[in-house]
Amino acid sequence: MKTTIISFSSRPNGNCAQIGKLIQTMNSESVLYDFSEFEIRACGRCNYECFKEREACAYIDDMEFKLLETITQSDVAYFILPNYCDYPCANYFIFNERSQCYFQCRPEILGAYLHVPKRCIVLSNTNEENFIKALAYQTESNPDILFLSAKKFGKKSINGDLLTVEKAVDDITKFVKAAVIGR
Repeated sequence: MKTTIISFSSRPNGNCAQIGKLIQTMNSESVLYDFSEFEIRACGRCNYECFKEREACAYIDDMEFKLLETITQSDVAYFILPNYCDYPCANYFIFNERSQCYFQCRPEILGAYLHVPKRCIVLSNTNEENFIKALAYQTESNPDILFLSAKKFGKKSINGDLLTVEKAVDDITKFVKAAVIGR
């Protein structure tokens, strides 16, 4: 099963990055993209040339198009998101915003992207509703979301040690295996 994994955290070796690596070990046909290794430019600081011609985007050569193409060609995609101020981190919102250029005037590509199941793992101690709303734009139906609260496992997210808890690893493993069974 072709699997795309995206860790939206910019922190290398934090919980999100470690979860991405764990998921990658469960599927030989997976690719992991980690925002700690690249950056996607936010929309702006241009004249919105992409509204006239998609290929005229000033930032067309950053990772945005590669991520969207890879997801669209996948059987399943995993989004791993940290909670910053009760919402997904800025990397997620930039990724979502920039997608307008990629899908502009290409409804068939947008349809193919939305058809790919998105399975989201959110590291959050609060406000699950905000994540449900923010992630709803990524799929044809409600996204599957696993909320992991470091606090519930007796950990602090900033320490990056969530995967030292066997129950957390088991929860992630069951969540990933459920996607395989559901296919």
